[in-house]
Amino acid sequence: MRLLDRYLARQVLWYTLLVMGVLVMLAALFVFIDEQGDVGVGSYGMLDAMFVTALRVPQQAFQLLPVAALIGALVGLGNLARGSELVVVRAAGVSVVRVALASAGAGVLLLALGGVLGEVLAPPLEAYAHQIKTFGKYNNFSFAGRAGIWVKDGNRIVSIQQQSADNVYGGLFVYTVEAGADGRQHLAALARADRAEVVAGHGWRLWNYADSALGADSVTVRHLPTLSVDGGISPEFLGIAVVDPESLPIRGLWRYVQHLRANGLESRSWEVALWSRISRSLSTVLLCMLAVPFVFGPLRSAGAGSRMVIGIIVGVVYFLINRTLENSGDVYGLNPLLVAWAPAALLAAVTGVAIARVR
Repeated sequence: MRLLDRYLARQVLWYTLLVMGVLVMLAALFVFIDEQGDVGVGSYGMLDAMFVTALRVPQQAFQLLPVAALIGALVGLGNLARGSELVVVRAAGVSVVRVALASAGAGVLLLALGGVLGEVLAPPLEAYAHQIKTFGKYNNFSFAGRAGIWVKDGNRIVSIQQQSADNVYGGLFVYTVEAGADGRQHLAALARADRAEVVAGHGWRLWNYADSALGADSVTVRHLPTLSVDGGISPEFLGIAVVDPESLPIRGLWRYVQHLRANGLESRSWEVALWSRISRSLSTVLLCMLAVPFVFGPLRSAGAGSRMVIGIIVGVVYFLINRTLENSGDVYGLNPLLVAWAPAALLAAVTGVAIARVR
């Protein structure tokens, strides 16, 4: 039975990798075409566009992996069904559930592959691609467009206007708020620095520093050439604060959600991104199992093209439901766990019912 499980899983894995290769090439082509609109802006050229496209391949592969798993399982198991190999397997007393579990084993391996792509390779390469594109297009790099970024760190609100190196920033403003006698928050101090550098231990070294402390009836002003301060904001965290949640690893999303909660900030959209990332990854296993009822049922005698069309339709419907819930959940204030796990629960129910109905 272990030999049979490995044989079935190998068929699913092989065809999934083939399908994913095709889908990734198509996705890379669309990314490269989309990059053409930025070619010629600043020093961003055609070679840069090709390099950025290549750097984004792992992210594209990670996002397409669940759909590729479904189509690959449909094609791989479907070829076995057309060759009557699955008929022989059933005649030998192997249950449909056992075939589904073998397909799920392939899904677990694909889940591990997705973990490597989404947690190890894609995030740093995506960030590097963003850096290359931004520095190529603009002389002055800003994390969040013209307005810079804003980060809350305890009772301090930090505004950073631009980045000039990996850990060097310019145009930094720090607003310190305190609770007054009436219990309301009010501005206690305002500071600025022409340049800021993150040093070891997550501290900051500020150049040309000036601050104004607001007292009850006076304002105290001071100017310093340099000043070292402690802070919990690192360059890695600043990157988390501004990049797309889809390009972050799970650990990065988790850290940022904890930071938002600790500072009393709204974290719903980031929680949805966190739990949706986990549920979509686990859906790879379910989608591999979902292919089993099709190859034993209506698609047993169908060609590979028909199975691919069915797989694409099912995958598109699943991800449309997923994306719709994610977007509407933030608008209507739905529970992040419900928004993230409802599509996966529905997929699991449909898969279980479909496998149970196979004779």
